[in-house]
Amino acid sequence: QVQLVESGGGLVQAGGSLRLSCAASERTFNTYDMGWFRQAPGKEREFVATINRSNDNAYYADSVKGRFTISRDNAKNAVYLQMNTLKREDTAVYYCAARLTPRPLRDPRAYGYWGQGTQVTVSS
Repeated sequence: QVQLVESGGGLVQAGGSLRLSCAASERTFNTYDMGWFRQAPGKEREFVATINRSNDNAYYADSVKGRFTISRDNAKNAVYLQMNTLKREDTAVYYCAARLTPRPLRDPRAYGYWGQGTQVTVSS
């Protein structure tokens, strides 16, 4: 069982930046592909970014490409999401997750361990 704890959310003005962190309890963290998802009120959970276990391949949703960067530090059992040039539409609860199944990387059902989420609110 992997426990994931997100941090770093908050209130930021449009155009600003935030860095989210996700700490994993499991020392086999480096065996999991990791993802970030988000969910806005009244909307389904959506894919944001994912990074593979060996830290050499990442994919992004079109809506965040060029603004967000996912990274990981396997020595620290952590994954990060650097968010720049934030927009109001980025407002959501952000979740990190560990992939457990061979479903597509962008599919939330591929991920079996989830954190509790951290709120990101972007004001105009």
